[in-house]
Formats: sequence, C-alpha cells, structure tokens
Amino acid sequence: MMSLWSLLAPRRTMRRYALLDAAGVCRALREAQSAPTQPGWVEVEEICPSWLGRTLPNHTLALPRQPVSRPGSALAA
Repeated sequence: MMSLWSLLAPRRTMRRYALLDAAGVCRALREAQSAPTQPGWVEVEEICPSWLGRTLPNHTLALPRQPVSRPGSALAA
C-alpha cells in the first residue's frame, strides 16, 4: 500500500541521457531527474548499453521538451 506522502508528493520522473563525443559516438549513459550541465549530453527515449562506443540510432533521440508554463496564482490586494 502506498504511503500518504507518496500520494501527495509530486512525482519526479527520471529522464535518460547519452554523452556523445565530437564524432557522435556514445561515451556514457545516465538517468537523472534533470539534464546534465556538461556539454555533449543529449536526451534519449531509452538507454541501451550496446550503444556505448557506437553512434546512436536515429530513432532514439528524444524530442526537445518545452518548459511547462504554470499559471501564476492570483493574489488578493
């Protein structure tokens, strides 16, 4: 059974990233809640260890995510 906290807390989804070198070869894979800050990381739809040392298949790159705009709360004056 889920705890009350897990029901109320916002869910943070893990996103998947691949580190590409200058030639487009995959050098590392990572799952994280936010994008890595170092250059070369691209978001992918899935992680497959067999990509290490190879170029990524074209279908694996994730579409860029648009920032979610949340309406501001109305404050009473």
